[in-house]
Amino acid sequence: MDIIKSIESDQVKENNENFNIGDTIKVYYKIIEGKTERIQVYEGLALALNNSGISRTVTVRKMSHGVGVERIFPLSSPKIDKIEVTRHGKARRAKLYYIRDRVGKAAKVKELIRKKTSKKVEAK
Repeated sequence: MDIIKSIESDQVKENNENFNIGDTIKVYYKIIEGKTERIQVYEGLALALNNSGISRTVTVRKMSHGVGVERIFPLSSPKIDKIEVTRHGKARRAKLYYIRDRVGKAAKVKELIRKKTSKKVEAK
């Protein structure tokens, strides 16, 4: 088992996973079409984080023309350019699969309001 973990540790992509479940995130995903390469943005709600190490994935759900679309992104993939947090959500569960059954406002996650940390300025 230590041999497998040592090989995987070399391949794990160092990305700053500064998002949690319930956050609205933008995933910048590289798409190769023939000789051209472009970045497509997929914005949606982070429903679940699965596994650990090189097999770590995130499930992102968005509404497209009134239909819920989910996509699973491997976080250590070289095709993921970056992940940006649009909105922090307040979730009390590790998996938000119950949102699949909700419609309208009930399908939303409340926004997490964080207090701004004030830095004290020392008077000299």
